[in-house]
Amino acid sequence: MEKKKPTVLTFREMKRQGSKITMVTAYDYAMMTQVDKSEIDMILVGDSLAMTMLGYESTVPVNMDTMIIFQQAVARAGRHTFLVGDLPFLSYEVSIEKAVENAGRIMKEGFMDAVKLEGGERMADTVAAIVRAGIPVMGHIGLTPQSASQLGGFTVQGRDTAGAKQIIKDALALERAGAFSVVLEAVPAPVAAIITENISIPTIGIGAGPDCDGQVLVIHDLLGLFERFVPKFVKRYASLGADLQKALNTYAAEVREGSFPAPEHSFSMKEEVVESLRADLKKEGIL
Repeated sequence: MEKKKPTVLTFREMKRQGSKITMVTAYDYAMMTQVDKSEIDMILVGDSLAMTMLGYESTVPVNMDTMIIFQQAVARAGRHTFLVGDLPFLSYEVSIEKAVENAGRIMKEGFMDAVKLEGGERMADTVAAIVRAGIPVMGHIGLTPQSASQLGGFTVQGRDTAGAKQIIKDALALERAGAFSVVLEAVPAPVAAIITENISIPTIGIGAGPDCDGQVLVIHDLLGLFERFVPKFVKRYASLGADLQKALNTYAAEVREGSFPAPEHSFSMKEEVVESLRADLKKEGIL
């Protein structure tokens, strides 16, 4: 049976029924072809590509044009998976009008099904405006990587009463603004549980404990393809980095020893054609 593409209504119903939502990042056509054949419900073309695909130290340097290029590549393969495109740093904070315009670009040019942006209460009016424009919005609160320097780095948020209350207020504000779901990143599990119990939209956790309505991980982290740092909340389900290195070293060794390419990897010619070619080259003084 062919996998059916979910919608925002699918995820609301999954929350109602207590069915967990699965989400990973994806950034290119090749990877997305594999994700699209899997049981994953939703993908994020996240600004984390700045680090995983482009080698930056943070998500901040990536811009709208770059995001859209990667979103287009993913969309070409994402026929059965719900596609969410990140709004990068300073693409939505400057003005509500600019935020709506850039969200529209992600839908029109990036071929995404929804957009994601960071921030709770402070971004509620922006979220509401984008939703009024007919664009589904996923919120993102707790640790927000684009503003990590303001938060004191990549650290857990909401461990004290005041911080926890603010994250809860952020979630409620996003719900009222019309977001269809909200990512909770690096939030204590009890705080995430309170939010999940008290809002009608799905919560997607990343380092937020088991009580969220769904979970998201960066695909390079869960496959063992990104080794610069591994957050505590990551579980590796494969070690593809080690497998890739082994395959590349085997290939290099076979090339050096002459066992690759073997006859089955080469194209042949009839011997009489080869002899005729050699004779003509010699006769015509080409060689």
